[in-house]
Amino acid sequence: MAKDVEVQEQGEYAAKDYQDPPPAPLFDPEELTQWSFYRALIAEFIATLLFLYVTVLTIIGYKRQTDANVGGTECDGVGILGIAWAFGGMIFILVYCTAGISGGHINPAVTFGLFLGRKVSLIRALLYIVAQCAGAICGTGLAKGFQKAYYNRYGGGANSVADGYNKGTALGAEIIGTFVLVYTVFSATDPKKNARDSHVPVLAPLPIGFAVFMVHLATIPVTGTGINPARSFGAAVIYNKEKIWDDQWIFWVGPIIGAAVAAFYHQYILRAAAIKALGSFRSNA
Repeated sequence: MAKDVEVQEQGEYAAKDYQDPPPAPLFDPEELTQWSFYRALIAEFIATLLFLYVTVLTIIGYKRQTDANVGGTECDGVGILGIAWAFGGMIFILVYCTAGISGGHINPAVTFGLFLGRKVSLIRALLYIVAQCAGAICGTGLAKGFQKAYYNRYGGGANSVADGYNKGTALGAEIIGTFVLVYTVFSATDPKKNARDSHVPVLAPLPIGFAVFMVHLATIPVTGTGINPARSFGAAVIYNKEKIWDDQWIFWVGPIIGAAVAAFYHQYILRAAAIKALGSFRSNA
């Protein structure tokens, strides 16, 4: 494997020596024998459960407060800004809490992007996605259990294409929104960046949470903002309406494409992984 070692002087600060970490193996059966692997699955399950519970109840609460039938107005409640903060804030909190255990993915699109970037094995990626989807179903079910009447009345926080938008527009919104998120994840967790800018303390969950917040501001009016297939799937399973299932493919295809493009852009263009691999091949020839 090619080594990428850099030592730079930046003013009065010296950057740390840096070496690319080895890529994760495609298949790693040994993971299945380690408790840390199952602990990571539990962390992903619980984090996604909490994420859906808090955010779905935020959406329902906002719709209840603005419901004209019960005396609400458009000026009541947290508004779209508050909903975006709920999603971004929960991601910040949960990534911070779980990063050292599971990596803090909480999103199949993030897991898929990191798999394409050779950051996690195929076995870990598949089981993370299962844990995330299960956690999303349980979190949404918990929200419905506490507020069943409001849940059914106000749409259960489920994603669908909003009136006035077509499915092509919704798909584009999901692709670009997920690209922003996954690109931010790669950048915030890039060991080369952390070594080069070691004098600049950056808490990785913070830019990731802000990316989620900003994307929600832009896409809530279009799709309710998916960018997380587990979030959309969990809400669809519990709410279980035909319109939601008709649009469900958008919230899988869009994030998958967006994550793939972000992984390719960061790893093979910005980090020039393909050029490094070619250089390593030539040097060993």
